[in-house]
Amino acid sequence: MNDAMQHIEYELLYRVNSPADLKRLQIDELPRYCRELRQYIIEECSRNPGHLASSLGTIELTVAIHYVYDTPHDKLVWDVGHQAYAHKIITGRRDEFPTNRKLGGISGFPRMAESEYDAFGAGHSSTSISAAYGLTKAAELQGVDNHVVAVIGDGAMTGGLAFEGLNNAGEKKRGKLLVIFNDNEMAIDQATGALDSYLARMSTSRTYNSLKRGLWSILSHVPPVLRFCQKVGNAVKQGLLQNSNLFESLNFRYFGQLDGHDVKELVRMLSALKDIDEPKLLHVITTKGKGYTPAEDNQAVWHAPGRFNPETGERIPSKSAAARYQDVFGETLLELARKNDKIVGITPAMPSGCSMNVMMQAMPERCFDVGIAEGHAVTFSAGLAAGGMHPVCNIYSSFMQRAYDNVIHDVALQNLPVTLCIDRGGLVGEDGATHHGAFDLAYFSCIPNMIVAAPMDEVELRNMLYTATNTPSPYSIRYPRGAGAGADWRGREFETIPTGKGRRLKEGKDLAIVSIGTAGNFAAEAIRRVEAEGKVSIAHYDLRFAKPLDVELLREVGEKFDKVITVEDGVLRGGVGEAVVKLLSDNGFKPTVRTLGIGDSFIEHGTPAELYALCGYDSDGIERAINEMIEK
Repeated sequence: MNDAMQHIEYELLYRVNSPADLKRLQIDELPRYCRELRQYIIEECSRNPGHLASSLGTIELTVAIHYVYDTPHDKLVWDVGHQAYAHKIITGRRDEFPTNRKLGGISGFPRMAESEYDAFGAGHSSTSISAAYGLTKAAELQGVDNHVVAVIGDGAMTGGLAFEGLNNAGEKKRGKLLVIFNDNEMAIDQATGALDSYLARMSTSRTYNSLKRGLWSILSHVPPVLRFCQKVGNAVKQGLLQNSNLFESLNFRYFGQLDGHDVKELVRMLSALKDIDEPKLLHVITTKGKGYTPAEDNQAVWHAPGRFNPETGERIPSKSAAARYQDVFGETLLELARKNDKIVGITPAMPSGCSMNVMMQAMPERCFDVGIAEGHAVTFSAGLAAGGMHPVCNIYSSFMQRAYDNVIHDVALQNLPVTLCIDRGGLVGEDGATHHGAFDLAYFSCIPNMIVAAPMDEVELRNMLYTATNTPSPYSIRYPRGAGAGADWRGREFETIPTGKGRRLKEGKDLAIVSIGTAGNFAAEAIRRVEAEGKVSIAHYDLRFAKPLDVELLREVGEKFDKVITVEDGVLRGGVGEAVVKLLSDNGFKPTVRTLGIGDSFIEHGTPAELYALCGYDSDGIERAINEMIEK
């Protein structure tokens, strides 16, 4: 048997219910506490899946921060909140941790409404420095004397917002802001780009880093000598590094590199840095998945591994045998790229998450991982299109929100042939409000020149991608997370789908359901149930396109039916249902229409099935809506 985890008895874990309890431990007890904390997270995540590897890599760092700083008076801001499981456990949520990411349980990310220790919510990357600087200025303006710590890592430093925050915060010469750069060379996948290469070069500057760390630790309590060292620091740096330090050029005092798994050394360094009243950056080196061999050996897979056996590291496969929509995308893209040498792939640090790694492995020269930089990904794609290529840019729906201006200004306004594949459209489940793809159907449908398509199954996704890569204008395709409908899609001949043309899936006479995307499968199931009783006849129309709408098809609906239900896996305000109602009204039709989708609120975490039911557009919810309309 592969012994992936050595069990130890819990001696300290249950003594710590708050940062105050943590401070009661002796510093020599901290390594033991870290081992227990790591074991607890592994055991709980093995049966209640979550983001494992990232949190395993920050355990010692989290313990050291809460040991040294006075949270929640001192503010701790996390970047990419899936690093924060240890933080949640230390700050009074250990007994609730088994409910992590479950409906009604604690969130998988820091959330201000959940705990006073969560100083700022985190779901999307690269926000921590800007938010922490805002907290620093707010404290200063209100006369509050506290420290603010931002922890950024997991590839988040590749995001432009991180550099905007550094640039702004470094302008102020004084302040109790500390940025901790957790450098593990990983986002979800391997980090890429010039910054990654730069950090690797910095790691070779052992003499400078060691000298500076030692001097500042010793002299931090001797202000006159410290000020002298600050004045000559640049000269020393030039002599030892032979080039400028990026962070110090932005007026952040740089300290590093430190072993991010040596908790006692972290405590000593953080204690020394507390008294330095100017923006500081501590560079720590960690290993994603630290302390659990399977996670260290395959960090991308163990970012979010699902259920697994903690003893052996064997992952427990999901029950669904259907291919995931992302895999349909990945395999189809490679197939199309082999037929069309103009096709190139772009993703912002999500090659395995969106399955673009399929093409990346086969055609690395035609695939680009641009780092966590969604806006750049879109404008880079626009440049490729302007240069004669046909880019296929894949970005998760909730992350695409960050590139909205780039889509409008750089792609749509210039009517460039960029195919935008919107993965994780609709309710994604346990990741919760920060990750639900609730808005894309609405926010893309209002953009001129933009085609907005949503497949109902795998075959439709395959054909839409084929159609999009042969369309000389902006084209977006959105599809959900997870397993498909089970359609037989591999090896089928490609078919062009006429732009803006839906389809009548089923005839009926009493009521019409108009659906878009994979929510149409819920509608089809509801129709089967209701019609099995033999009392009602229901027509089903699949729009396929949110924009342009199929006017002819919807006129047929208006002419034949006085009762209509629309179904979409997206927000109702500004969504497809509202567009259908407007089109029917503009054409003189006045049916009774009920729109089903996501209401005007943020939806929290739970399984997708639970959340569809909560919002009322799962098959049960649609069946209820049908019966209510028929009874009326």
